[in-house]
Amino acid sequence: MSLRAQLKVMIVDDQRTSRMLIRDALDQLGIRNIVTAEDGEQALKSMMASPCHIVISDFNMPKLDGLQLLQAIRSYAPTKKVPFIILSGRGNKELVQKAAALGVNNFLVKPITVPVLQKTIEAVVGRL
Repeated sequence: MSLRAQLKVMIVDDQRTSRMLIRDALDQLGIRNIVTAEDGEQALKSMMASPCHIVISDFNMPKLDGLQLLQAIRSYAPTKKVPFIILSGRGNKELVQKAAALGVNNFLVKPITVPVLQKTIEAVVGRL
């Protein structure tokens, strides 16, 4: 079974359109096991119940933002090493530095393209 078929990916974004665009890009990459969450709090509950193999999370969200979610995931033993990619609508040096200090695996600036998403995922989990 290929990595694409096995990979369970969580998309966390408070914007429905963004979630759908990322889901579509993952689908184009052959990744079908996709879980979505509208905010960091919902994502954290889902991860505690059934961890994913990778998290792709927006930075700006209600309840728990992307950095708070990353910190919570890194502090929970079963999800501590789950690859985490943070999304932002802008390239913000301070955000990148804070995310790196918390152990983020990669960073994407919206809007994303399928090739960039593939390259980013492969950088953290290996060739798809």
